[in-house]
Amino acid sequence: MQIVNQLLDAKGSEVFSVSPQDSVLHAIEIMATRRVGALLVMDDSGLRGIISERDYARKVILKNRSSHDTPVGDIMSSPAITVSPEDTVHRCMEIMTDKHIRHLPVVKSGRIMGMLSIGDLVKAVIQEQSRHIEQLERYIAG
Repeated sequence: MQIVNQLLDAKGSEVFSVSPQDSVLHAIEIMATRRVGALLVMDDSGLRGIISERDYARKVILKNRSSHDTPVGDIMSSPAITVSPEDTVHRCMEIMTDKHIRHLPVVKSGRIMGMLSIGDLVKAVIQEQSRHIEQLERYIAG
């Protein structure tokens, strides 16, 4: 089973963030430009939370709030649920399933190492299953 660090090595560790004071509109623009579904919410003292498209839909659109006037800090999910580089893909999927979330910041000793999405984990599981199938087919073929 792969660990988070291996996924980050393959995927890269680039993360995008906003501050709690930034407008939700600014956050959504970054998500659209960067083609990501969530951003870290950071300030001088570190990770404060995470804002996702789901937060936007449920806490801005459905409540008829202004994207321009609402600060990210008002709708972010906080505290952010995080994993370590040593966690397994399986553990990450358990966390996402249990907590009903789609993004996990990777943190080591208080430092952001990267971010994983449910898509990253599904891709890793599919690749691992494909490798197992190939090994079994080679074993059966003799």
